Amino acid sequence: MWKCEVVDASGLDVDEVLSVYRASGLAERRPVDDTERFTAMVRGANLVVTARIGDRLVGIARSITDGAYATYLSDIAVDREFQRRGIGVDLIRVTQEAAPRAKVILLSAPAAAEYYPHIGFTQHPSAWVRDALS
Repeated sequence: MWKCEVVDASGLDVDEVLSVYRASGLAERRPVDDTERFTAMVRGANLVVTARIGDRLVGIARSITDGAYATYLSDIAVDREFQRRGIGVDLIRVTQEAAPRAKVILLSAPAAAEYYPHIGFTQHPSAWVRDALS
């Protein structure tokens, strides 16, 4: 069985997090080859939930929240070996419990778009994204 808990992002082993991003498929859409940027990305989140089986990191949810109105769930990654067991649902549950007054907002990967309605999310018709300057 896994254990999900809120952790301090500054204490995470970035190489361990990177291995989960790669094992989940999320690395295809994140700057995993830019160590400095990836580290800043992980450390910059103010709400991080991890899932572990024993000492092994098998999932992570990385968010930015004000704790009162909005929680942007920027990444949810579960090692493919452990997907379809409920770990992702638990990561989202613990994320929402950490800021219960805030709505959870996320942008889905195309392959996961059908997943989120099944766990209580509603699609928003007017999300907008502007790419980074560099």
